[in-house]
Amino acid sequence: MKNLDLFSQGTQNDILATAPLAERMRPQTLDDYIGQEHLTGTGTLLRHAISEDRLFSMIFWGPPGSGKTTLARILAGETKANFVSFSAVLSGVKEIRQVIDDAKEVWENKKKKTILFVDEIHRFNKAQQDAFLPHVESGLIILVGATTENPSFEVIAPLLSRTRVLTLKPFTNDHLLAILRRALDDTSKGLGTLSIRADDDALDFIAGISDGDARTALGNLEAAASLVSGLAAGERIITAQKAREALAKKALLYDKEGEEHYNLISAFHKSMRGSDPDATLYWLGRMLAAGEDPMYILRRMVRFASEDVGNADPQALVVTMAAQQAFHFIGLPEGELAIAQAAVYLATAPKSNSLYAGYGRTKDLIAKTGSLPVPLHIRNAPTKLMKELDYGKGYQYAHDYPDAFVAQEYLPEKLQGTVLYSPKDSGFEKTIGERIAAWRTQKAAQVKK
Repeated sequence: MKNLDLFSQGTQNDILATAPLAERMRPQTLDDYIGQEHLTGTGTLLRHAISEDRLFSMIFWGPPGSGKTTLARILAGETKANFVSFSAVLSGVKEIRQVIDDAKEVWENKKKKTILFVDEIHRFNKAQQDAFLPHVESGLIILVGATTENPSFEVIAPLLSRTRVLTLKPFTNDHLLAILRRALDDTSKGLGTLSIRADDDALDFIAGISDGDARTALGNLEAAASLVSGLAAGERIITAQKAREALAKKALLYDKEGEEHYNLISAFHKSMRGSDPDATLYWLGRMLAAGEDPMYILRRMVRFASEDVGNADPQALVVTMAAQQAFHFIGLPEGELAIAQAAVYLATAPKSNSLYAGYGRTKDLIAKTGSLPVPLHIRNAPTKLMKELDYGKGYQYAHDYPDAFVAQEYLPEKLQGTVLYSPKDSGFEKTIGERIAAWRTQKAAQVKK
Protein backbone atom coordinates (compact mmCIF):
# COMPACT_ATOMS: atom_id res chain seq x y z
CA MET A 1 0.00 0.00 0.00
CA LYS A 2 1.33 3.39 -0.90
CA ASN A 3 1.97 5.68 2.04
CA LEU A 4 -0.18 8.78 2.12
CA ASP A 5 1.61 12.06 2.69
CA LEU A 6 -1.24 14.27 3.74
CA PHE A 7 0.91 17.34 4.01
CA SER A 8 2.68 17.49 0.68
CA GLN A 9 2.56 20.85 -1.08
CA GLY A 10 0.74 19.41 -4.04
CA THR A 11 -1.93 17.87 -1.87
CA GLN A 12 -2.39 21.11 0.02
CA ASN A 13 -2.76 23.09 -3.17
CA ASP A 14 -5.37 20.68 -4.49
CA ILE A 15 -7.33 20.92 -1.24
CA LEU A 16 -7.26 24.69 -1.28
CA ALA A 17 -8.44 24.79 -4.84
CA THR A 18 -11.35 22.33 -4.78
CA ALA A 19 -12.22 21.15 -1.29
CA PRO A 20 -15.24 22.26 0.76
CA LEU A 21 -14.69 24.93 3.37
CA ALA A 22 -14.65 22.38 6.20
CA GLU A 23 -11.76 20.54 4.57
CA ARG A 24 -9.82 23.70 3.76
CA MET A 25 -10.12 24.97 7.33
CA ARG A 26 -8.73 21.88 9.05
CA PRO A 27 -6.07 23.06 11.51
CA GLN A 28 -2.56 21.79 10.78
CA THR A 29 -1.09 22.09 14.27
CA LEU A 30 -2.26 21.43 17.79
CA ASP A 31 -1.94 25.12 18.63
CA ASP A 32 -4.44 25.98 15.89
CA TYR A 33 -6.92 23.36 17.05
CA ILE A 34 -10.05 24.76 18.71
CA GLY A 35 -11.89 22.71 21.36
CA GLN A 36 -11.29 19.33 23.03
CA GLU A 37 -9.15 21.08 25.66
CA HIS A 38 -9.28 17.97 27.86
CA LEU A 39 -7.16 16.25 25.18
CA THR A 40 -5.21 19.07 23.57
CA GLY A 41 -4.65 21.54 26.41
CA THR A 42 -1.34 22.25 28.10
CA GLY A 43 -0.16 19.35 30.22
CA THR A 44 -2.54 16.81 28.73
CA LEU A 45 -1.42 13.27 27.93
CA LEU A 46 -1.88 13.64 24.17
CA ARG A 47 -0.01 16.93 23.92
CA HIS A 48 2.84 15.52 25.98
CA ALA A 49 2.99 12.38 23.83
CA ILE A 50 3.15 14.47 20.65
CA SER A 51 5.81 16.85 21.97
CA GLU A 52 7.96 13.92 23.12
CA ASP A 53 7.30 11.91 19.96
CA ARG A 54 6.17 9.00 22.15
CA LEU A 55 2.77 8.26 20.74
CA PHE A 56 0.71 5.29 21.87
CA SER A 57 -2.03 3.38 20.11
CA MET A 58 -5.37 5.06 20.67
CA ILE A 59 -8.98 5.21 19.58
CA PHE A 60 -10.70 8.55 19.08
CA TRP A 61 -14.34 8.09 20.06
CA GLY A 62 -16.72 10.94 19.39
CA PRO A 63 -19.72 12.13 17.39
CA PRO A 64 -19.45 13.21 13.73
CA GLY A 65 -17.59 16.48 13.25
CA SER A 66 -15.83 16.42 16.63
CA GLY A 67 -12.34 16.57 15.12
CA LYS A 68 -11.21 12.94 15.13
CA THR A 69 -9.70 12.94 11.63
CA THR A 70 -8.20 16.38 12.17
CA LEU A 71 -6.39 15.24 15.29
CA ALA A 72 -5.10 12.21 13.43
CA ARG A 73 -3.71 14.46 10.71
CA ILE A 74 -2.09 16.66 13.33
CA LEU A 75 -0.34 13.58 14.69
CA ALA A 76 1.11 13.08 11.22
CA GLY A 77 2.25 16.68 10.95
CA GLU A 78 3.83 16.94 14.40
CA THR A 79 5.57 13.57 14.81
CA LYS A 80 8.44 11.90 13.04
CA ALA A 81 6.60 8.68 12.30
CA ASN A 82 5.61 7.32 8.94
CA PHE A 83 1.90 8.01 8.46
CA VAL A 84 -0.57 5.77 6.63
CA SER A 85 -4.28 6.37 6.42
CA PHE A 86 -7.09 4.22 5.13
CA SER A 87 -10.76 3.65 5.70
CA ALA A 88 -12.23 0.54 7.24
CA VAL A 89 -15.01 0.78 4.67
CA LEU A 90 -12.62 0.29 1.76
CA SER A 91 -9.90 -1.92 3.23
CA GLY A 92 -9.68 -5.54 4.34
CA VAL A 93 -7.17 -8.04 5.71
CA LYS A 94 -5.17 -7.96 2.47
CA GLU A 95 -4.63 -4.21 2.74
CA ILE A 96 -3.75 -4.54 6.43
CA ARG A 97 -1.04 -7.09 5.59
CA GLN A 98 0.39 -4.73 2.99
CA VAL A 99 0.51 -1.93 5.55
CA ILE A 100 2.35 -4.23 7.97
CA ASP A 101 4.86 -5.23 5.28
CA ASP A 102 5.46 -1.56 4.43
CA ALA A 103 5.82 -0.71 8.12
CA LYS A 104 8.48 -3.42 8.53
CA GLU A 105 10.39 -2.06 5.53
CA VAL A 106 10.26 1.52 6.85
CA TRP A 107 11.48 0.36 10.25
CA GLU A 108 14.31 -1.74 8.82
CA ASN A 109 15.51 0.96 6.42
CA LYS A 110 14.76 4.18 8.32
CA LYS A 111 14.11 3.07 11.93
CA LYS A 112 10.81 4.93 11.82
CA LYS A 113 7.58 3.66 13.34
CA THR A 114 4.35 3.81 11.40
CA ILE A 115 1.22 5.62 12.52
CA LEU A 116 -1.74 3.78 11.02
CA PHE A 117 -4.90 5.86 11.03
CA VAL A 118 -8.06 3.77 10.58
CA ASP A 119 -11.19 5.78 9.99
CA GLU A 120 -14.46 4.10 11.04
CA ILE A 121 -12.61 1.30 12.81
CA HIS A 122 -15.93 -0.01 14.13
CA ARG A 123 -16.67 -1.26 10.61
CA PHE A 124 -13.81 -3.77 10.78
CA ASN A 125 -14.91 -7.30 11.63
CA LYS A 126 -13.22 -9.45 14.27
CA ALA A 127 -10.78 -11.07 11.82
CA GLN A 128 -9.69 -7.69 10.50
CA GLN A 129 -9.21 -6.30 14.00
CA ASP A 130 -7.33 -9.44 15.03
CA ALA A 131 -4.81 -8.76 12.26
CA PHE A 132 -3.63 -5.62 14.09
CA LEU A 133 -3.02 -7.24 17.46
CA PRO A 134 0.54 -8.61 17.23
CA HIS A 135 1.83 -5.50 15.50
CA VAL A 136 0.24 -3.10 17.94
CA GLU A 137 1.64 -5.20 20.77
CA SER A 138 5.16 -5.25 19.27
CA GLY A 139 5.10 -1.51 18.66
CA LEU A 140 5.66 -1.87 14.92
CA ILE A 141 2.59 0.25 14.27
CA ILE A 142 0.91 2.93 16.32
CA LEU A 143 -2.78 2.38 15.69
CA VAL A 144 -5.00 5.47 15.70
CA GLY A 145 -8.63 4.48 15.20
CA ALA A 146 -11.59 6.81 14.81
CA THR A 147 -15.16 5.80 15.58
CA THR A 148 -18.57 7.29 16.25
CA GLU A 149 -19.66 4.09 17.99
CA ASN A 150 -18.98 2.98 21.55
CA PRO A 151 -15.67 1.06 21.37
CA SER A 152 -16.84 -1.20 24.20
CA PHE A 153 -19.37 -2.70 21.77
CA GLU A 154 -17.57 -2.39 18.45
CA VAL A 155 -13.86 -3.05 19.15
CA ILE A 156 -12.68 -6.50 20.24
CA ALA A 157 -11.50 -6.73 23.84
CA PRO A 158 -7.87 -7.72 23.06
CA LEU A 159 -7.42 -4.70 20.79
CA LEU A 160 -9.24 -2.43 23.21
CA SER A 161 -6.89 -3.48 26.02
CA ARG A 162 -3.87 -2.46 23.93
CA THR A 163 -5.13 1.02 23.12
CA ARG A 164 -6.25 4.10 24.98
CA VAL A 165 -9.74 5.36 24.28
CA LEU A 166 -9.76 9.15 24.00
CA THR A 167 -13.27 10.58 24.07
CA LEU A 168 -14.06 13.63 21.97
CA LYS A 169 -17.06 15.75 22.90
CA PRO A 170 -19.38 17.72 20.62
CA PHE A 171 -18.06 21.23 20.15
CA THR A 172 -19.71 23.87 22.32
CA ASN A 173 -21.44 26.81 20.65
CA ASP A 174 -18.51 29.01 21.73
CA HIS A 175 -16.10 26.66 19.99
CA LEU A 176 -18.23 26.65 16.85
CA LEU A 177 -18.49 30.45 16.87
CA ALA A 178 -14.70 30.72 17.06
CA ILE A 179 -14.34 28.25 14.17
CA LEU A 180 -16.90 30.15 12.08
CA ARG A 181 -15.28 33.53 12.69
CA ARG A 182 -11.87 32.12 11.79
CA ALA A 183 -13.28 30.81 8.51
CA LEU A 184 -14.83 34.20 7.72
CA ASP A 185 -11.56 36.05 8.37
CA ASP A 186 -9.08 33.61 6.84
CA THR A 187 -7.85 34.98 3.51
CA SER A 188 -5.79 31.97 2.46
CA LYS A 189 -8.11 29.03 3.10
CA GLY A 190 -11.36 30.57 4.25
CA LEU A 191 -13.82 33.19 3.04
CA GLY A 192 -11.70 36.23 3.86
CA THR A 193 -11.13 37.24 0.23
CA LEU A 194 -14.87 37.41 -0.45
CA SER A 195 -15.52 40.31 1.97
CA ILE A 196 -18.44 38.43 3.53
CA ARG A 197 -19.65 39.50 6.95
CA ALA A 198 -22.08 37.73 9.25
CA ASP A 199 -24.34 39.09 11.98
CA ASP A 200 -23.88 37.70 15.47
CA ASP A 201 -27.46 36.41 15.29
CA ALA A 202 -26.67 34.59 12.05
CA LEU A 203 -23.58 32.94 13.53
CA ASP A 204 -25.52 32.00 16.65
CA PHE A 205 -28.18 30.40 14.45
CA ILE A 206 -25.64 28.49 12.34
CA ALA A 207 -23.81 27.25 15.42
CA GLY A 208 -27.03 26.36 17.18
CA ILE A 209 -28.38 24.11 14.43
CA SER A 210 -25.06 22.30 13.93
CA ASP A 211 -25.38 20.05 16.99
CA GLY A 212 -21.76 20.46 18.07
CA ASP A 213 -20.51 19.33 14.65
CA ALA A 214 -17.73 21.56 13.30
CA ARG A 215 -17.91 20.07 9.82
CA THR A 216 -21.65 20.74 9.67
CA ALA A 217 -21.20 24.26 11.01
CA LEU A 218 -18.64 25.13 8.33
CA GLY A 219 -20.82 23.52 5.68
CA ASN A 220 -23.75 25.61 6.89
CA LEU A 221 -21.63 28.75 6.79
CA GLU A 222 -20.50 27.95 3.26
CA ALA A 223 -24.11 27.44 2.16
CA ALA A 224 -25.15 30.77 3.67
CA ALA A 225 -22.12 32.50 2.11
CA SER A 226 -23.05 31.21 -1.34
CA LEU A 227 -26.40 32.98 -0.97
CA VAL A 228 -24.77 36.41 -0.60
CA SER A 229 -21.50 35.98 -2.52
CA GLY A 230 -23.05 37.31 -5.75
CA LEU A 231 -24.11 40.61 -4.16
CA ALA A 232 -22.14 43.83 -4.28
CA ALA A 233 -19.16 43.87 -1.96
CA GLY A 234 -20.77 46.08 0.68
CA GLU A 235 -23.96 44.02 0.70
CA ARG A 236 -22.44 40.60 1.36
CA ILE A 237 -23.89 40.26 4.82
CA ILE A 238 -25.19 36.98 6.22
CA THR A 239 -28.19 37.82 8.39
CA ALA A 240 -30.13 35.37 10.50
CA GLN A 241 -32.88 35.43 7.88
CA LYS A 242 -30.42 34.69 5.08
CA ALA A 243 -28.99 31.82 7.10
CA ARG A 244 -32.46 30.38 7.63
CA GLU A 245 -33.17 30.60 3.92
CA ALA A 246 -29.95 28.78 3.11
CA LEU A 247 -30.48 26.14 5.76
CA ALA A 248 -34.14 25.30 5.50
CA LYS A 249 -34.03 22.09 7.54
CA LYS A 250 -31.80 21.05 10.37
CA ALA A 251 -30.48 17.52 10.41
CA LEU A 252 -30.63 16.42 14.05
CA LEU A 253 -27.90 14.24 15.52
CA TYR A 254 -29.39 10.80 15.20
CA ASP A 255 -28.28 7.44 13.92
CA LYS A 256 -30.99 4.81 13.90
CA GLU A 257 -28.37 2.07 14.06
CA GLY A 258 -25.94 3.76 16.44
CA GLU A 259 -25.57 4.65 20.08
CA GLU A 260 -27.62 7.85 19.93
CA HIS A 261 -30.65 5.82 18.90
CA TYR A 262 -30.44 3.89 22.15
CA ASN A 263 -29.55 6.98 24.19
CA LEU A 264 -32.69 8.81 23.10
CA ILE A 265 -35.07 5.90 23.57
CA SER A 266 -33.49 5.33 26.97
CA ALA A 267 -34.02 8.97 27.91
CA PHE A 268 -37.64 8.75 26.73
CA HIS A 269 -38.34 5.55 28.70
CA LYS A 270 -36.70 6.84 31.88
CA SER A 271 -38.51 10.18 31.65
CA MET A 272 -41.86 8.37 31.55
CA ARG A 273 -40.76 6.11 34.40
CA GLY A 274 -39.72 9.19 36.35
CA SER A 275 -43.19 10.74 35.86
CA ASP A 276 -41.82 13.78 33.99
CA PRO A 277 -44.27 14.68 31.19
CA ASP A 278 -42.15 17.61 29.98
CA ALA A 279 -39.01 15.53 29.45
CA THR A 280 -41.18 12.78 27.98
CA LEU A 281 -42.53 15.14 25.32
CA TYR A 282 -39.06 16.53 24.62
CA TRP A 283 -37.40 13.18 23.97
CA LEU A 284 -40.41 12.01 21.99
CA GLY A 285 -40.18 15.15 19.86
CA ARG A 286 -36.44 14.65 19.38
CA MET A 287 -36.92 11.14 18.07
CA LEU A 288 -39.81 11.98 15.77
CA ALA A 289 -38.05 15.08 14.38
CA ALA A 290 -35.00 12.95 13.63
CA GLY A 291 -37.02 10.44 11.64
CA GLU A 292 -37.39 7.58 14.13
CA ASP A 293 -40.01 5.00 13.18
CA PRO A 294 -43.14 5.94 15.20
CA MET A 295 -44.14 2.27 15.40
CA TYR A 296 -40.85 1.48 17.14
CA ILE A 297 -41.64 4.16 19.73
CA LEU A 298 -45.17 2.82 20.17
CA ARG A 299 -43.88 -0.73 20.66
CA ARG A 300 -41.64 0.55 23.45
CA MET A 301 -44.61 2.40 24.97
CA VAL A 302 -46.76 -0.74 24.93
CA ARG A 303 -43.98 -2.53 26.76
CA PHE A 304 -43.76 0.36 29.22
CA ALA A 305 -47.51 0.23 29.90
CA SER A 306 -47.12 -3.30 31.26
CA GLU A 307 -43.60 -3.08 32.68
CA ASP A 308 -43.68 0.25 34.50
CA VAL A 309 -47.38 1.01 35.00
CA GLY A 310 -48.92 -2.42 35.06
CA ASN A 311 -52.01 -2.87 37.17
CA ALA A 312 -51.46 0.41 38.97
CA ASP A 313 -53.45 1.74 36.01
CA PRO A 314 -54.73 -1.03 33.71
CA GLN A 315 -56.12 1.65 31.42
CA ALA A 316 -52.55 2.61 30.43
CA LEU A 317 -52.27 -0.38 28.11
CA VAL A 318 -55.66 0.39 26.61
CA VAL A 319 -54.71 4.03 25.95
CA THR A 320 -51.38 3.04 24.40
CA MET A 321 -52.94 0.47 22.09
CA ALA A 322 -55.56 3.05 21.10
CA ALA A 323 -52.72 5.46 20.24
CA GLN A 324 -51.12 2.75 18.08
CA GLN A 325 -54.39 2.23 16.22
CA ALA A 326 -54.95 5.98 15.86
CA PHE A 327 -51.48 6.51 14.43
CA HIS A 328 -51.89 3.57 12.06
CA PHE A 329 -55.18 5.10 10.89
CA ILE A 330 -54.05 8.74 10.55
CA GLY A 331 -50.30 8.49 9.86
CA LEU A 332 -47.78 11.34 9.88
CA PRO A 333 -47.79 14.11 10.88
CA GLU A 334 -51.25 14.28 12.49
CA GLY A 335 -50.86 10.92 14.19
CA GLU A 336 -47.94 12.21 16.26
CA LEU A 337 -50.42 13.85 18.62
CA ALA A 338 -51.95 10.50 19.53
CA ILE A 339 -48.50 9.22 20.43
CA ALA A 340 -47.84 12.33 22.50
CA GLN A 341 -51.17 11.92 24.31
CA ALA A 342 -50.39 8.33 25.24
CA ALA A 343 -46.83 9.21 26.27
CA VAL A 344 -48.05 11.92 28.65
CA TYR A 345 -50.67 9.49 30.02
CA LEU A 346 -47.95 6.94 30.75
CA ALA A 347 -45.69 9.57 32.31
CA THR A 348 -48.43 10.78 34.65
CA ALA A 349 -49.94 7.39 35.49
CA PRO A 350 -49.29 5.72 38.87
CA LYS A 351 -46.30 3.40 38.55
CA SER A 352 -45.80 -0.19 39.53
CA ASN A 353 -43.32 -2.78 38.33
CA SER A 354 -44.96 -5.52 40.40
CA LEU A 355 -46.21 -7.31 37.31
CA TYR A 356 -42.77 -7.10 35.67
CA ALA A 357 -41.03 -8.32 38.81
CA GLY A 358 -43.59 -11.04 39.42
CA TYR A 359 -43.28 -12.43 35.92
CA GLY A 360 -39.50 -12.33 36.23
CA ARG A 361 -39.70 -14.37 39.42
CA THR A 362 -42.07 -16.75 37.64
CA LYS A 363 -39.60 -17.44 34.84
CA ASP A 364 -36.77 -17.94 37.33
CA LEU A 365 -38.90 -20.34 39.37
CA ILE A 366 -39.84 -22.40 36.31
CA ALA A 367 -36.21 -22.58 35.25
CA LYS A 368 -35.27 -23.93 38.70
CA THR A 369 -38.18 -26.33 39.31
CA GLY A 370 -38.87 -27.62 35.81
CA SER A 371 -42.18 -29.16 34.71
CA LEU A 372 -43.98 -29.84 37.94
CA PRO A 373 -47.19 -31.89 37.58
CA VAL A 374 -50.57 -30.17 37.47
CA PRO A 375 -52.57 -30.96 40.64
CA LEU A 376 -55.14 -33.64 39.93
CA HIS A 377 -58.16 -31.62 41.02
CA ILE A 378 -57.57 -28.87 38.42
CA ARG A 379 -56.69 -31.18 35.53
CA ASN A 380 -58.96 -31.46 32.51
CA ALA A 381 -61.10 -34.62 32.57
CA PRO A 382 -62.92 -35.02 29.26
CA THR A 383 -62.82 -38.83 29.20
CA LYS A 384 -64.00 -41.64 31.47
CA LEU A 385 -60.45 -42.92 31.89
CA MET A 386 -59.24 -39.55 33.11
CA LYS A 387 -62.06 -39.38 35.63
CA GLU A 388 -61.16 -42.87 36.83
CA LEU A 389 -57.62 -41.59 37.37
CA ASP A 390 -59.06 -38.82 39.60
CA TYR A 391 -58.55 -36.07 37.08
CA GLY A 392 -60.71 -33.15 38.27
CA LYS A 393 -61.72 -34.92 41.48
CA GLY A 394 -62.43 -32.57 44.32
CA TYR A 395 -62.41 -29.44 42.19
CA GLN A 396 -64.52 -26.66 43.71
CA TYR A 397 -66.26 -24.35 41.25
CA ALA A 398 -65.52 -20.79 42.42
CA HIS A 399 -68.84 -19.36 41.28
CA ASP A 400 -70.67 -21.63 43.66
CA TYR A 401 -69.20 -19.69 46.59
CA PRO A 402 -69.71 -16.16 47.96
CA ASP A 403 -67.78 -13.52 46.01
CA ALA A 404 -66.70 -16.29 43.63
CA PHE A 405 -63.88 -17.30 45.95
CA VAL A 406 -63.04 -20.65 47.50
CA ALA A 407 -59.93 -21.64 49.45
CA GLN A 408 -58.36 -24.07 47.04
CA GLU A 409 -54.80 -24.80 45.92
CA TYR A 410 -53.90 -24.10 42.29
CA LEU A 411 -50.12 -24.30 42.33
CA PRO A 412 -48.16 -27.56 42.11
CA GLU A 413 -47.75 -29.24 45.49
CA LYS A 414 -44.07 -28.29 45.83
CA LEU A 415 -44.84 -24.61 45.23
CA GLN A 416 -47.87 -24.15 47.45
CA GLY A 417 -47.62 -20.94 49.41
CA THR A 418 -45.31 -19.31 46.86
CA VAL A 419 -45.97 -15.59 46.27
CA LEU A 420 -44.96 -14.27 42.86
CA TYR A 421 -47.14 -11.18 42.41
CA SER A 422 -46.96 -8.56 45.16
CA PRO A 423 -48.96 -5.47 44.22
CA LYS A 424 -47.81 -2.10 45.42
CA ASP A 425 -49.87 0.43 47.35
CA SER A 426 -50.15 2.54 44.18
CA GLY A 427 -53.15 3.37 41.99
CA PHE A 428 -55.48 0.52 41.23
CA GLU A 429 -52.93 -1.96 42.60
CA LYS A 430 -53.88 -0.78 46.08
CA THR A 431 -57.36 -2.19 45.45
CA ILE A 432 -55.91 -5.38 43.99
CA GLY A 433 -53.64 -5.76 47.01
CA GLU A 434 -56.58 -5.37 49.39
CA ARG A 435 -58.49 -8.08 47.50
CA ILE A 436 -55.54 -10.48 47.59
CA ALA A 437 -54.98 -9.85 51.29
CA ALA A 438 -58.64 -10.57 52.03
CA TRP A 439 -58.54 -13.79 50.01
CA ARG A 440 -55.38 -14.97 51.76
CA THR A 441 -56.96 -14.26 55.16
CA GLN A 442 -60.07 -16.19 54.18
CA LYS A 443 -57.98 -19.03 52.83
CA ALA A 444 -55.90 -19.23 56.00
CA ALA A 445 -59.06 -19.30 58.14
CA GLN A 446 -60.58 -22.13 56.09
CA VAL A 447 -57.36 -24.15 56.25
CA LYS A 448 -57.40 -23.95 60.07
CA LYS A 449 -60.88 -25.48 60.09
